[in-house]
Amino acid sequence: MALFLSLVLILLFPSSNADWPPSPGYWPSSKFRPIIYHKGFKNLWGPAHQSVHHNDLTIWLDKTSGSGFKSVRPFRSGYFEASIKVQPGYSAGVITAFYLSNNEAHPGFHDEVDIEFLGTTFGKPYTLQTNVYIRGSGDGKIIGREMKFHLWFDPTQDFHRYAILWSPNEIIFLVDDVPIRRYPRKTAATFPLRPMWVYGSIWDASSWATEDGKYKADYRYQPFVAKYTNFKASGCTAYAPAWCHPVSASPSRSGGLTRQQRKAMRWVQRYHMVYNYCRDPKRNHALTPECQS
Repeated sequence: MALFLSLVLILLFPSSNADWPPSPGYWPSSKFRPIIYHKGFKNLWGPAHQSVHHNDLTIWLDKTSGSGFKSVRPFRSGYFEASIKVQPGYSAGVITAFYLSNNEAHPGFHDEVDIEFLGTTFGKPYTLQTNVYIRGSGDGKIIGREMKFHLWFDPTQDFHRYAILWSPNEIIFLVDDVPIRRYPRKTAATFPLRPMWVYGSIWDASSWATEDGKYKADYRYQPFVAKYTNFKASGCTAYAPAWCHPVSASPSRSGGLTRQQRKAMRWVQRYHMVYNYCRDPKRNHALTPECQS
């Protein structure tokens, strides 16, 4: 009888497909070892707003400053990961980021690959933004390639893994080893190919971060804190020999995603993607030709 009632309840109230992603079947994070923060990274700005304890990094923003860090080496490809926990409560206007960039080497003409938490107001979920800039498209004349997600968990409650896999043929964004976005190289003009460093930061972006700047950073709630741990940065550095082979996000050494990984990514994009630049009718897609192909 109990089994019969359980089956009836399942039929009447089927579990939501949007609860948790299907297994990707492959876990790239398990293939790379964590690195010691002080061996792989250094403070970039806001040293008084940064602390390291047992390889756990805490950075914070208050009305005087934010903070940022940078890898000691540049890379030309690789797998880059950090476990991150973000500030609960009111965090509007505040950006917590983990990203690749060569802005310091090519000011005004740089490449960038972003994972950014866009701060939020009470009762609303964080937005996780992924973005790609190519050769200065983030400077002045902005040509962003944003895809935004509301995650299937609360990123303020625990650490979760956020990763960028960058190879000469593709960029794959992953959350807890689930691919959420794949950005393939379609032409050299739409893909970052120059060496980049790994960065992280927390800063005030009130002009645009939360609902296009509607809500600003409110320093009554300071400090705004972000925590990072379990750093990974593995791949071909800018100084590696030519035969250094790019890493892969799948069992295939040639890259791409498996069928099961693609299924998991489609699930995330179906149920949790809230913005796709290629589907924005207000955008000039002549500037993003990869949307046309």
